[in-house]
Amino acid sequence: MGLRENAAAAAGRTLATEEQDDLRLPEEFVDQFPAPDPMADYEPGDDDPEMVPVSVAWLRVRREIRAIAKGELYNALGTKFNFRGVDTVVNVFGPVTLKHGINVLSSKVEASYGEKTTAKGSKMRECSVLVTWTVIGPMGDTLTLQTMGEALDTADKATTKAQSVALRTLLLAFGLTPTHDTDPDTDRIERGNEAPARSAESYRDEILDKKTSQGRLQQIGYELGNLRMLGRKVTNEVGEQETLDALGQRIYKERSGGAQ
Repeated sequence: MGLRENAAAAAGRTLATEEQDDLRLPEEFVDQFPAPDPMADYEPGDDDPEMVPVSVAWLRVRREIRAIAKGELYNALGTKFNFRGVDTVVNVFGPVTLKHGINVLSSKVEASYGEKTTAKGSKMRECSVLVTWTVIGPMGDTLTLQTMGEALDTADKATTKAQSVALRTLLLAFGLTPTHDTDPDTDRIERGNEAPARSAESYRDEILDKKTSQGRLQQIGYELGNLRMLGRKVTNEVGEQETLDALGQRIYKERSGGAQ
């Protein structure tokens, strides 16, 4: 009788109720099917967080986040580079924000769109977004923050990608998260008398334009070198960050059949 009582209790039923259940587990098999693990449904953040102001809760989140390096590899379309994906950043922050009672919500999204053409002639939709975020603490008080995101896509994912980039920027920048990136001060740039006549994005668009000849690509490389813009990062045709130098060399190789 002890085994039957334990099995009935695990199922949330009384012994009397079980007697009326034609689908009850036969007594001889009860010991083969123990009661479920009481921690099976446990998730990080189940415990109520301490009631502190949002600024304190966010500080506690930052204390628990360690460096998030570029541990993922992109290797497609003749391009190879390391990157730090949105999912990786969210997976790190998610459990810790739950623990400290932090909610991060997008309260406003302002988007603008354009159209770009890849080196192979494919049309891509470009989306830039300015996202206003509301960070809510365990006591209900809030922080209002803003980040921007930019992405390119050949289908209908440009807006989603751009918002994901904005979220990654929010967590890394406002979390002051160590990234193990090269210090920006290692790049020495001499300021000229006048600002460059062209933007990094305009050079990107010309490099990606299928009508741009190999000779012009080489000339662009010289121009960027003189302007000290070779290391300037732009959003490439697959929505990732790439330097103008790397982008120009990659496109040149593609159009020359891989020859140097």
